[in-house]
Amino acid sequence: MTKAMGSAMRRIQAGNALSAFGLGFTVPYLYVYVAQVRDLGPTSAGIVLGAFAMAALVALPFVGALIDRRGPVPVLIGAALSAAVGAVALGSAASLWTTVASAAVLGVGTAVMQPALATMIVRCSTPETRTRAFAMQFFLANLGLGIGGLIGGQIVDKNDPTSFTLLFGIEAVMFLVLAGIAMTVRMPHIPLVEGAAASQGFFAGIKTMAQHKAMLQLCLLGFVIFFACYGQFESGLAAYGTEAAGIDPSTLGIALAANTAMIVVAQFLVLKFVERRKRSRMIALVGLIWTVAWIAAGYAGLGHGSQAMATAAFISTYALFGLGEAMLSPTVAPLVADLAPESMVGTYNSAFALVKQLALAVGPAVGGPMGASLHMPYIVTFILFSLGISVLALRMGKQLTPAQDLPIPVKSIVVAKHVPEGESAVKAAA
Repeated sequence: MTKAMGSAMRRIQAGNALSAFGLGFTVPYLYVYVAQVRDLGPTSAGIVLGAFAMAALVALPFVGALIDRRGPVPVLIGAALSAAVGAVALGSAASLWTTVASAAVLGVGTAVMQPALATMIVRCSTPETRTRAFAMQFFLANLGLGIGGLIGGQIVDKNDPTSFTLLFGIEAVMFLVLAGIAMTVRMPHIPLVEGAAASQGFFAGIKTMAQHKAMLQLCLLGFVIFFACYGQFESGLAAYGTEAAGIDPSTLGIALAANTAMIVVAQFLVLKFVERRKRSRMIALVGLIWTVAWIAAGYAGLGHGSQAMATAAFISTYALFGLGEAMLSPTVAPLVADLAPESMVGTYNSAFALVKQLALAVGPAVGGPMGASLHMPYIVTFILFSLGISVLALRMGKQLTPAQDLPIPVKSIVVAKHVPEGESAVKAAA
């Protein structure tokens, strides 16, 4: 990495951490804010959360071409400003429609940030440093979310609407800080490839990706990953834990804390192990780890052991998910970048962000009702999904080039062999 790339990377990572810190203040409390503080009820809260997700789904398909044409910096600045406006508006909204509109603006802003930040990290890294750069991004994002959530929990008071206004105000300020940092970043100049699909717009980008078999397989794999893990955290798995395993609702917070703690502790411990091995095999290993996690969740809901053992098994499920997440962060996002043509990094990042958003929308809708009422079918279903991750990863590995699957090759060890002096002289003469 050049000195300029290193300087830009440090600013990008700082902005990423601060924006995650701001999100942590409000994300855990959005449902409570709409349903109870604004007294709009659970149905309205569901509509607001749906608007947050749907706005992202509408915006993401068109963001990639814009990033590739205009560059990621102006797109990130626009997204951060949009998110700041949405946060302020949401903190003061009182009616259902103003709350829905504010959530939509906030949803668009936060969703567009993801591919813009990912593209900036790609532009300021090399294939050899990209794995660690994305691991650092994931580590800082989780650390920021965790700290923000802890501080927000000390401020929030559901009997005092002004406390939520303060939370959304802090979130907006963090987005403005991100926009300010982005304005100071000087990206390496990347000349556009003449006649590239990115310059032709969204549909040309879709056509290019539709012909890229490895990217299609990665998108399918990504959907299953996000559906089987992130899409269940606060919906199906939480419902299963409270209904089948008899977990106290307060224990859900401890389980999420265990997940975050595992990520923070394990991220750089597993990095050396992950970056020297084939990406496809590491993703397959994550599928096996998550299979064990779902088995632990199943044990928690069987009811044969003590409540303490069920609680421990349930918390360990979240911790095992965290271990898998720590292994995926330096694997999946860099692979998207390495698969993308030089002029279409933004388009590929946006497409993968769209797949993630779809999985996060479908996951709770499917997992929530199953986790609440169909306990064993729920566990069996997601054990099969986790095993499916391993199968899909190994199949995808056959479509990858050696440089894509293992960007940092393992150096071979050359053992020096002693050659007698007379023999070496003969060889030299020959």
